[in-house]
This record gives sequence, structure tokens and C-alpha cells, in this order.
Amino acid sequence: MKKTIAFFVLATILLACESNTIYKKPKDLIPKDTMVLLLKDLYVATASRGVTNVNQQRKISYTNLVYENYKIDSLRFKTSNLYYISKVDEYKPIIDEVLELLEKEKVTFEKIKKRKDSILNDSLRRKKTVPKDKGILTEKMKFSRDLIKKNRTMKKKSK
Repeated sequence: MKKTIAFFVLATILLACESNTIYKKPKDLIPKDTMVLLLKDLYVATASRGVTNVNQQRKISYTNLVYENYKIDSLRFKTSNLYYISKVDEYKPIIDEVLELLEKEKVTFEKIKKRKDSILNDSLRRKKTVPKDKGILTEKMKFSRDLIKKNRTMKKKSK
């Protein structure tokens, strides 16, 4: 008897937890195309918190810069995002497009990094194979060789 009561209570709780809440469309809703770009930039901004910047600083929040760039505030973003999240059918294509844009940027930056790395590696290889001031060293070596030859010839003539 206790098991059946516990089962019904648990089933009632689980069924009551399901929520189909769809929020009203806010007056200042961010358009979908702008939302895609905004989300992409926000993902990059939040991911950059763990990376050091030019001044060797970490844990800097760039989200405010993103909001300023799109001329919105965080409240407008949150209400628009909540509205789109409540409509999963509209939000999934937005997220898919954001991921596609991020993948394109990743490929672009990997190409740039690969090119910079190849230039750096090429210059390092050249430094290892070519001694510094090669021209000056060979001139000095020729000059000293010529001096040695002259000294030998002078010694032979003097004998």
C-alpha cells in the first residue's frame, strides 16, 4: 500500500514539473539575424575570459563591449533570449547558425595561425643554418689567409 501511494505521489510530482511556458513577445525584441551575430560575439567574449590579453591580464569580461557594440543592454538581451528559448523551434536554427559562423571563424583563424607559424619556423630554420654576419666572417677569413700566405712567402724569400 505504501509503495503504491509513493508511486502515485512521485508520478504526480514528475508530471507537474513539465513546463510549457511560452513568454510574451517583448516590445524591444532583438531580431533573429542580429541575435545570431550577438550570440556569436557573446560566445567568443565569454570564451576569451581564460585567455591572456596583450597586457598579460586574465579574467576580463568583454560582454559589456559586445552589448555596447550592438547598442543594447543586458536586460534587453536577457528578455529576448528568454523569449527565443521558450520557443525551441525558433531558437534551434539560431543556435545552428551561430555554430556555423563560429566554425567558419575557427577555420579562418587556423589558416592565419598556420601561416604565421610557418613564417616563424622558416625564419628560425634560417637562423640556425646561416651564421650571423656570414659576409664579414668570410672577408676576415680571406684576409687572414692572405696574410698567412704573404708571411710564408716573405720568410721563404728572406732565407
